[in-house]
Amino acid sequence: MIEIGKLLPSDRDAWEGLFRAYIAFYERVEPGSMYDRAWHEFMADTRLHALGARLDGRLVGITHFLTHGSTSAPDTDFCYLQDLFTGPDVRGKGVGRALIAAVADWARDHGCSRVYWSTHESNSTARYLYDKVAENRGFIRYQIELS
Repeated sequence: MIEIGKLLPSDRDAWEGLFRAYIAFYERVEPGSMYDRAWHEFMADTRLHALGARLDGRLVGITHFLTHGSTSAPDTDFCYLQDLFTGPDVRGKGVGRALIAAVADWARDHGCSRVYWSTHESNSTARYLYDKVAENRGFIRYQIELS
């Protein structure tokens, strides 16, 4: 049975292993300080939020998310699901789906009117799940790096 809940201080090493694998999947390298900063934010649970998925007590998946206002929906916030990663050995077992559902429940409970996320077009494994649980609205993401 998959259990979803907040990350615990004792999850630090397992969380970092999963987050490092997520970062590596997208062919990025981040300094150790990024992991320290993110962990501190998740433990504070004020601006940035995280949930973990456990199977048999072992942390096997993580998700990170945040809320923000919207110009077109002034009475509610939106929830941006920024990161989602499951260990390769548990893919196809419902872990990703359970994490997405838990974020949606959290967002609903906190007055958000939408949960959304993006993924790389080449991430066919994740997109297979995403196409089942959400609507692809066809948007293309652009960004400008400022530093």
